[in-house]
Amino acid sequence: MSTARTIAKNTAVLFAATIISYILVFFVNIYIAQYLGAEGFGILSLAIALTGIFTIFTDLGLNVLITREVARDKTSTNKYLFNTSIIKIFLAFLTFGLIFATVNIIGYTEEISYVIYIMTLSVIFTAFTNVFNSIFQAYEKMEYMSIGNILNSAVLFTGVIIGTTYKLDIFFFVTIYLVASLFVLAYSLIAYLWKFPKPKIHVDLSFWKLTLKEALPFGVTNIFGSIYYWIDSVMLSKMVGNEVVGWYNAAYRLMFVFLAIYTVYLSAIFPAMSKFYKTSEEYLKFSYERSYKYLLIISTPIAVGITLLADKIILLIYGTGYIPSIFALQILIWTIPLLFINGLSGYVLGAINRQMVLTKITFIGAVLNIILNLLLIPKFSFIGSSFATVVTELSLSPLLFYVLFKSNYADKKSLTKDLPNIMASNVVMAILIVILRDINLFLLILIAAIVYFAAVYLFKALDEIDISLIKHLLNRT
Repeated sequence: MSTARTIAKNTAVLFAATIISYILVFFVNIYIAQYLGAEGFGILSLAIALTGIFTIFTDLGLNVLITREVARDKTSTNKYLFNTSIIKIFLAFLTFGLIFATVNIIGYTEEISYVIYIMTLSVIFTAFTNVFNSIFQAYEKMEYMSIGNILNSAVLFTGVIIGTTYKLDIFFFVTIYLVASLFVLAYSLIAYLWKFPKPKIHVDLSFWKLTLKEALPFGVTNIFGSIYYWIDSVMLSKMVGNEVVGWYNAAYRLMFVFLAIYTVYLSAIFPAMSKFYKTSEEYLKFSYERSYKYLLIISTPIAVGITLLADKIILLIYGTGYIPSIFALQILIWTIPLLFINGLSGYVLGAINRQMVLTKITFIGAVLNIILNLLLIPKFSFIGSSFATVVTELSLSPLLFYVLFKSNYADKKSLTKDLPNIMASNVVMAILIVILRDINLFLLILIAAIVYFAAVYLFKALDEIDISLIKHLLNRT
C-alpha cells in the first residue's frame, strides 16, 4: 500500500472512530452539564483541567518518541514497549505525588480533592494505554487505537446514563472516567498480545537514560502545552469560582470536539513524516504544504459558522443556564484554525528532530497565556480567558513559520497562494448563514457545508494536484 493510501486509510479509520467517540462524548458532556449544573460541571472540569496539566509527567514525551522511532525501525518495538512501561510506573507515582501536593497547597475542599484524586488514577491508567497506542500508530494500524477510543466513550456514555437515571452524585460521575480507562487498558493489552510481537523481559538501564534524554524535549513541550491548555480553568476556579469554570468549559468542550479532526489527521500523517525525514525531504515538504491547505480548508468554515450560530448551539445543547457561554464560544472557536496549523507545524518539527525548538516556542506560549490570564481574568472573568487563549495561539504561529521557513521545510508563497480563494469561500458561506439564519439549525449547517465546499471547488482552492490525489485515493482505497 502506498504512503498516500496508508495515510488515507488511517485517517478514514480514525475519523470514523472519532466521530462515533465524539458523538458519545458530546452527549456525555451535555448530560453531565445539565444534570450537575454549572457548579458541579465546573468542579468536574476543574479536575480534568488540573490532572490535564500534570498528565505529561506520566509520559515525559515517551509516547511521541516511541511512535517516531518504532515507525523508523520495527525491530525496536519490544525494547520500547517493555522499558518505557517500567519507566511509566515510576512516573505514575511521581504524578500522583505532584497532584497530591498541589491540591493541598491550593487548599481545595475535601469533596473537590477526592474528585481530583479519582481523576488522577484515570489519567495514570490512560498513560499505560498510550504506550500501546504509540506502537499501534507506529505500525500505522490505527484501527486498534480507534476501537479503544470508541470503547472509552461507550463506557463513559453508559455510566452517565446510569448516573443520571438513578440520580447519583459527582463521585459516581468521576469514577466513570476511572472505570473507562481500566477497560481501555485491558483491551489495548489484549489487542497487542493478539496482533503484535510478543513482549520479552529485557530491562536495559542504559536505554532508559538515552530514551529519557531523547524524549525529554517532547515532554517539556507537552508540559508547557498542558499548562497552556488547562491553566485557565484552574485560575478561573480560584479567582472567580467553579460556576464560571462550568460556563467556560461548556464552550471549551465544544471547541475540543472539532479538534478531533486535526488530531486524527496528524496521528495518521506523523509516522509518514518521520520516515520522509530519513528518505525524502521533498516529500516531507510536500506533505506539510498540502496538509496546511487541507486543514485550513476544513477549519476556517468551522470558526466562521460557529461564530454566527453560537447562540443557537449553546441554547440547544446546554439550555438557558449556560447563556454566558455564548460569547466565550464565539471567541474560543477562532483558536481552531490556529491550533490546526500550529499543531501541524509542531508535528513537522518533531518529525525532523527539532523538538527542542518546539519546546522553546511552547514555553513562550505557556508564559504568555498565564500572564494574559492574570491580567484579564480579574476584569473580564472567563471572557478574558477566552481572549487569552486566542491571542496566545495567534502569537505562536509566526514563530513556528519562521523556523520552518528557515529550515526550508515550507515555502511562504506555497502556503499563502490559496488563502484568498479559501477566504472567499468562507464569505459566501457566511452570507448564506445570515440570510437563512432562522431555518432549522441542522438543515442550515448542512446547506452551509454544501455551499462552502462548492465554493472551494469553484474558486479553485483545490488545484489539479489536489484533485488528482483525491481521485487516486478514492479509486485505490
